[in-house]
Amino acid sequence: MGVLASIRSSLRAVFAPGPVSPAGTGAWMPIVREPYTGAWQNNNELRLETALANPTVFRCVSLIASDIGKLPLRLVAVDANGIWHETTSPAFSPVLRTPNRYQTPAQFFEVWMISKLLWGNTYVLKDRDQRGVVTALYVLDPCRVKPLVAPDGSVYYELQTNDLAGVAGPLVVPAREIIHDRWNCAFHPLVGLSPLYACGGAASQGLAMQSASTSFFSSGGRPSGMLIAPTEIDPETAKRLSETWHNLGAGKTAIVGNGMKYESVGVSAEESQWIEQAGWTAKTIAGCFGVPISMVDSSQQPPYANNEASTLQYHSQCLQTHLTAIEAALDLGLELPAPYGTEFDLDDLIWMDTATKTKAAHDAISAGAMSPNEARLKYFGLGPVPGGDTPYLQQQMYSLMALAMRDAAAPAPPTTPAAPVVETPVPDAEETP
Repeated sequence: MGVLASIRSSLRAVFAPGPVSPAGTGAWMPIVREPYTGAWQNNNELRLETALANPTVFRCVSLIASDIGKLPLRLVAVDANGIWHETTSPAFSPVLRTPNRYQTPAQFFEVWMISKLLWGNTYVLKDRDQRGVVTALYVLDPCRVKPLVAPDGSVYYELQTNDLAGVAGPLVVPAREIIHDRWNCAFHPLVGLSPLYACGGAASQGLAMQSASTSFFSSGGRPSGMLIAPTEIDPETAKRLSETWHNLGAGKTAIVGNGMKYESVGVSAEESQWIEQAGWTAKTIAGCFGVPISMVDSSQQPPYANNEASTLQYHSQCLQTHLTAIEAALDLGLELPAPYGTEFDLDDLIWMDTATKTKAAHDAISAGAMSPNEARLKYFGLGPVPGGDTPYLQQQMYSLMALAMRDAAAPAPPTTPAAPVVETPVPDAEETP
C-alpha cells in the first residue's frame, strides 16, 4: 500500500462519470446528474435504471448493442495489393474467438456497447500470458474505474475490486493495460459523455407521461374534477359528499343531492396532445443515439420502402462510428503488428432478399467485378465450381486505351477494287470434234 499511496500522490484524478460502489459489491450505481436544466438544484436525479425503463431508451441501447454483438469480428491481414483478407494467428485469434472465460464474443461486445452508450466510456482490462500476449479481455464497471493523469502527462487508471476480472482493488495500472473506448469527449479527452446527457430530460418526460397515463386510466379514463354546490354547505356535508364520491370508484353512478354539479379540472389525453408529446420524446431520444426513428417505431417508415436502404442509413449514421472505434481500439490494445488488423463482417447486418441477392450477383458477374465463384460465396454461401474463378466480360467490349489508340492511328489508304475475273467456258467433251 505504501507504493500505491506514493503513486496516487503524484497523479491527478480526472472527473469520474459517477460514484464508486462500496468495496466488494461489484454493483453499478449509475446516475444522470442533470436530466434537464435546473434538475440538480431541485435534487431531481435520474438514475440510469430509471432511464432504461423508457421504451425508446431501452430500444436504442439494446438495438445498437445487439446489432454490433451479432457481427463476427475477423482477424485480417493486408496483402501486397492492399486488400484485406481474413486470416488466423495462434497469438491473436484465440482471444478474438473467446474474449474471456464467461462471455461469448456476442455477449462481450454487447456489454462493451452498453457501457459506452450509457456512460460514454468502456474500460477493458487486458490479461497477458508469460509472452506478454493478450489472452483475455474483461469489460469493467465504468463506475469503478477512474482515469489518472501524471504531471508528465502519462495516463493511468485506478481500478476498484472486480471479482470477475480478478482485480483486488484499489489498484493503479498504466494505460497500456486498459483499452479505453470513449465518445463525445466534450469536457475532457479522457472522459466520454453518454447521449443521456442530452436526452435525459426527454426520457424523464416520457416516464412522467407514462406514469400520468397509467394513473389516468386507472381512475376510469376521466380527468379529475370537483363538485360545485349552488349554495353554501356546511363542512360536515362537504365531508360526507366527498367520502361518498370517492368511495364509489370508477364506472359507478353518483347521486349526491344538494344540487351538486360536477366540473372537470383536468385535461383529457387529446387536449394535452399526449400522442404528439410521446412522439416528440421518442424522436428526440432516437436522434441523440443516432438511431433512425423507423428502427424504434415501425409505424414511421421512411418514404423509400426499402429495407436495405434503411439499414445502410442506420449503419452510416449510427453503427459505423462505433464499429470503427472498436476496431481501432482492438488493433492498438492487442498490439497487432503489421500486416494484421481486426474487422467486423457487415454481411450479417445487411441482409438481402432472394431477388435482390440474385440481381446483385448477376450484375457483379456481368460487370466483371466478381467471378462466379466469388458471387456464389458472397450472396448464397455456396462453394466453388470448376471454371468459376475467372471474371468474365463480353468479347465486343474494348478498353478505353484500345479505342484511343485506334482513333489516333493513321487512316488506311483507300483500296482499288480488283478487276472482275472473266471465266472462259470449258467446252463439253461430247461437243469436241
